[in-house]
Amino acid sequence: MRISVFEDASLRILMLLAATPDRQLTSRSIAEAVGVPYNHVSKAVLKLAELGLLDSSRGRGGGVRISASGLTASVGGLLRSLDKDEFPAACRSAQGDCPLNHQCTLQSALDRAKEAFYRSLDQVVIAELPHPAQMRPVLLGLPGIR
Repeated sequence: MRISVFEDASLRILMLLAATPDRQLTSRSIAEAVGVPYNHVSKAVLKLAELGLLDSSRGRGGGVRISASGLTASVGGLLRSLDKDEFPAACRSAQGDCPLNHQCTLQSALDRAKEAFYRSLDQVVIAELPHPAQMRPVLLGLPGIR
């Protein structure tokens, strides 16, 4: 199973914010810290706030921080919420269904595999993701952290 660029950006954002739960960061500083283009970060931040995983404030001095729900969210649940691809294979599309799709056992097998992937990540909580050794170089790049 492969996660999308949007899902990857969302996980990176949550990892950074979980490592700094008391700090409010701007989308620009998050983008620079986690190496994701600003436009991806801003879209992901909006979606994560909509899901209740981030608290945000606008204006001068505004930014985002991880919410209590964000810290306790599971990776599997998050990826399910962000998954826009209804089908893991290109069996169904705007151009029409695959001619082999009638009573196709491949699609149901792929659906089961996708759910097994998510279930395996249901045990992983966002707050557990950032490791101090992994995060130290990233955090040192943020303004005001020594």
